[in-house]
Formats: sequence, C-alpha cells, structure tokens
Amino acid sequence: MTALTDENLHGLNGDVQVPGYDRSGLRVGIVHVGVGGFHRAHQAMYLDRLMAEGTAHDWAICGLGLLPGDVRMRDALLAQDGLYTLVVKHADGHAEARVIGSIADYVYAPDDPERALARLTDPAVRIVSLTVTEGGYNVHPVTGEFDLTDASVQADLAPGATPSTSFGYVVEALRRRREAGTAPFTVMSCDNIQGNGEVAHRMFSAFARAKDPGLADWIEREVPFPSSMVDRITPVTTDADRAFVAERLGIDDAWPVVTEPFTQWVLEDRFAAGRPPYEDAGVQVVEDVEPYELMKLRLLNASHQALAYVGYLAGYRLVHEVCQDDLFARFLRAYMHAEGAPTLRPVPGVDLEDYQATLIERFSNPGVKDTVARLCAESSDRIPTWLVPVIRENLAGGGQVRLSAAVVASWARYAEGTDEQGEPIEIVDRLADRVHAAALRQSEDALAFLRDRDLFGDLIDHPRFVEDYRWALDSFHARGARATVEALLGD
Repeated sequence: MTALTDENLHGLNGDVQVPGYDRSGLRVGIVHVGVGGFHRAHQAMYLDRLMAEGTAHDWAICGLGLLPGDVRMRDALLAQDGLYTLVVKHADGHAEARVIGSIADYVYAPDDPERALARLTDPAVRIVSLTVTEGGYNVHPVTGEFDLTDASVQADLAPGATPSTSFGYVVEALRRRREAGTAPFTVMSCDNIQGNGEVAHRMFSAFARAKDPGLADWIEREVPFPSSMVDRITPVTTDADRAFVAERLGIDDAWPVVTEPFTQWVLEDRFAAGRPPYEDAGVQVVEDVEPYELMKLRLLNASHQALAYVGYLAGYRLVHEVCQDDLFARFLRAYMHAEGAPTLRPVPGVDLEDYQATLIERFSNPGVKDTVARLCAESSDRIPTWLVPVIRENLAGGGQVRLSAAVVASWARYAEGTDEQGEPIEIVDRLADRVHAAALRQSEDALAFLRDRDLFGDLIDHPRFVEDYRWALDSFHARGARATVEALLGD
C-alpha cells in the first residue's frame, strides 16, 4: 500500500488519475474556511480540473480550520501534502478515482493565529470562500439578524482580542488589508442558504459594524459577497471508504472522499480582484443565482428532510434504501410536485420535471451509501431554512401544506429520541436538548414542538397548518411512519 504524498504520486495504481501539473508551482489565491468532504468533492475538484488544463495555478487553496474538529483534517492533509482521493461511485457499481491536488496548504488557526492572518492578508489571496454550514453564519432563525449575544462573537469583539470565529478572522484581515493599502478579497459563500452571498454580506458587515463602524462602511463599499448554488451529495467518509481506497486502489489515504457522479455549481459573477475561469470547468457563471438556489433548497434539500425522519423511523439507515422503496419515493415526488415546485419561478435552462426525476435517481444510488442519520442532523438549522419558507409561501398563496406539515411532524416524532422499534436515536443538533425536551412534552401538549417560534415563527398561528400537523403527529404515534405516508398518499 502506497502512502499518498507528492513523492509517491506517479507510483500509484494506474486506474487512479493523478495531478499531471507541477504542484510545486502552485500559488495560493484562495483561503477556504471549513474544509470538509463537500468542499473537497466540489470547489476543490473544480479547481483541480482547471489546473489539469494548465490554468488557475495561482488560485490554489489554503484550508483554514477554526474548530476543534478541524484538527483531524489538519493532520490528514498536512501529512499527505494536501492530497486526497476523490472516489465517484456510480449506480451500476463501478467507481472512478482521482487524486485532487488543488489544496496547497492548511492552517489550523488556534495553533498560530498570526499565520492564519498572514495567509488572509497576503495580496495573492483574492478570494476567501466558506463552507461553514447553515449554523456558521450566526443568524437568528426568526429575526434574520446577526446574533451579537453569542459568546464567541462577544469574545472576538473585545478590544485587542485574538480572533476565534470566521467573523473575527475575516474582519481583522480586511482591517489589516485596508490599513496596508492591499486590495480586499471577495468573500464567497458556498453553503446551502437562500441568498448565501447576501446573508454572508449582512452577517460579516454586522460584526464589523459592532467592531469598527468605519471599517464596516469600507466593507460595504469594497467587498463583494457573490451568491452561489452548490450541489453534490457527499456523505461522511467512513472506515469502509478508507478500506475501499486501501484494498481496491492500494492507497493509504487518511481521509478520502466518496461522492456521486452529479455535480453542479451556479455562481454569481461578482468579484473584487478576479477569479479562476470557473466556467471552463463546468461552473454556471450567471448574473442571478436565486432561481437555481431556490430550486435546490426547496426540492433537493427539503426532500432530504422529507425522506430522513420517516425513513429512519421506518427502520432504514441508508438513503438509497429509503428511495428504492416505492412508497417513500412517491412521497418525495408528491412533495416536490404539489408543494415544493409551485413556490418556484422558472429556472433558466432547467426542466423542473426532469430535475425532480433526477433527484430520485440520485438519492437511489447505492454506491454513495449516504446515511439517513446524516440527513437527520442539524435539523434546527435545516428545517427553518429549507422547508419553512415553502410552507409560508403555500399558506400565503392558498397552496397545499399537508405533506410539509407531515415532514415537520416527522421531525417532532424523531426528536423524541426513540424509533418505532424502541431503539434510541442520537439527536445531532446544536439545539438537541431543547428540541428533545419539547418533543417529550408532546404527550401532554400535542403542539409543544411547534410552539418554538425561533424555529417555526408563526406557523402555530395558522389553523390550516396546525390541523395538518396534528393529524400527522397523531398518526406517527398511533400507526407509524409507513402507515402515515400511505394515508397521506391515499394508498
């Protein structure tokens, strides 16, 4: 078995594509906050494509880790010269492997905050990109404003504080660049948030305004925050994935990435100091991202929530198993057709009926082995962002909300912490204790879960939604997930 390093690249299995470009000549032009599986299957992969064509060699990535969990990524990438194996698994069982070489460095900021700031202030760095999850933007779920009361934010706002958050590092780097006369970088969000560029703009500007109003004014004028829509199903890497790479490919890779064949990136063309020629790698560079992002959030992401809780309660643990069950596949199609798609405006170049059919095919790919538990995680960030806006639009326009109400009720049932076989459920959520406590009160107050206005806003004030929600929750308790879905579909 061969260790994955620059020195060993050309001794790897011939079935594995390796970077054909000279990595020693790469120059960091992008600092990416939140390097995980998705970033490495998506943005880093697109840059590797460009580098393989002989371009973008001055746009290599430096990963920036801020959280304790990032230590493992630091150790894995630095030991492997930033290299990792990307395995694309197809539905028919065959796989393609490629070593990605676009990550040239990694800095774990708590180890050396000044080194992190040096990277961010380097004039060669012209983009700071983000995959920090929905919760990483510190947005209050109801007001939509920046939460200045967060303890980490408060610490970063203290005079002379060493940064610890993405807000602290980015704003301090921009302050230093401004003082030095260095052009600002572009802040490029790649997270699953509607209007992610505008959200990032408002949140970073709010932090800057609390720190230094003059700097905030400069950021408002000079720093672009383009929006983007990103899409590629990328499950958490497992020991089985590492074993596959070791046994089938002969590569000792501490953190490979397994993903699906489909990939999409729609990016607003708004940058301060240039950008890689992303369109040459298959990125759709457009003036208006919103139609694409709403399509993805309200069809793909919301459908993930629609299958996750009912699937888990019914006993499934892998996503493709849920979607290969015709009952649950029809439930997803019904949600998309009757409730998700009607809230969308036309999407240039996309047939929405074909897109919905493609989603079911992608979810059904057995090679990806995406877990239902992954889709059930961080629900308090996902449901309010992806599904609640669909419900609100349909309530306002007289549309159907019955299936969406059932999805919310399935989360409420899941959050009780035991499945239908009586097995415990590990609730992975930043508000785990809060949602679990609310779910446990449902036996005495059927609407206890729905009363959390931070998560659901005024949905509890809409009798039509409440009626559908109560019916579904009662049915989940009395009959279980499968029978409830059958009843919803009229089976």
